[in-house]
Amino acid sequence: MNLVLGKTKIKTVLLHLLFWCIVWLFFNYYFSFYSENEQYALWFSNIIVPITIANTYLSVYYLIPKFLIPKRYGLFSLYSFYVLVGSAYIISIVMFFGFIYMSELQFKQIPPLSRSLPLILISVYLVVIVVSAFTLAQSNYRSLEKNKTLENEFLQAQLQLKMEELKFLRMQIHPHFLFNTLNTLYGFALKKADETPHIILKLSNLLDYILYQVEKPHVLLSEEIKLLKDYLDLEKIRFRDTLRIDWQVDEYKEDLKVAPMLLMPFVENSFKHGKLVDGKLYVKIELKTDDEYLLFYIQNSAISSEIDKKGIGLVNIQKRLAILYPERHDLNIQHSEQQFSVELKVKINEPGN
Repeated sequence: MNLVLGKTKIKTVLLHLLFWCIVWLFFNYYFSFYSENEQYALWFSNIIVPITIANTYLSVYYLIPKFLIPKRYGLFSLYSFYVLVGSAYIISIVMFFGFIYMSELQFKQIPPLSRSLPLILISVYLVVIVVSAFTLAQSNYRSLEKNKTLENEFLQAQLQLKMEELKFLRMQIHPHFLFNTLNTLYGFALKKADETPHIILKLSNLLDYILYQVEKPHVLLSEEIKLLKDYLDLEKIRFRDTLRIDWQVDEYKEDLKVAPMLLMPFVENSFKHGKLVDGKLYVKIELKTDDEYLLFYIQNSAISSEIDKKGIGLVNIQKRLAILYPERHDLNIQHSEQQFSVELKVKINEPGN
């Protein structure tokens, strides 16, 4: 690590030296223009380059990071003015010294471009401005990269939290129907009923789905429908003649995919909170699909005084939908004196769904 940092520093120093050598060559050529006094131009360039270096580094490493980037524009302007005045004063002394000692008070021997203080300041601050602009662009680029990295890390953290929340919600859903099914199996086992092997097979299918399918992001709609059928078969065994199911599923594409356990919680909820009316539990299920949406409707008999529209089951379902299909679903819950219904509309034609 230290070796890499050392190489980087050496590379930076060499780049700086190369840049200032180029600036020195430029000044030497610039100040000797229209003049044969190359010795004066060389001497003057040797003095102006350190002044330029001092102005540049003062701007890049102090004024810009301390005042300009934090948006302290007033202080930046004030201190920049002080630096400009100081530079003009030092350059004036250099010009006066050159006039006396280097040109022996012969004004015409001084190269034309090194006689004018404004031109000298322009040449010096042209370099300062170019380097400062490059530094600002580099700083902005680094800030954008840093912000992008932080944003990606934030999104990853959010995604992880959503996945953990979704996993937690799934964990809450599974025990409901497993508990009911195991109770049913226990009752039939005590009676040594013939339906016991059939219940075990259906329960095995449910467990297989939970263990191997529910962690997938998407499953075939046909697998979800098969899960519903297995569950309904178990409930038919449990309720016997007190259950009436109206099941209607239209044709759908074989490759159509949905989130696992998308529909199962609604069906399980209808049995968990449904009530017998006139000696029967009525459950009506309709499933339709088109090129863009999946439409699911379920209705069960209930008693108005016992309907809890905000039960934990429905709250969890709403949270799952918000995570799995954000802004791509519409959930409508209705209840009357003797029935409870849920209508779900999900947009399923998104890529990967």
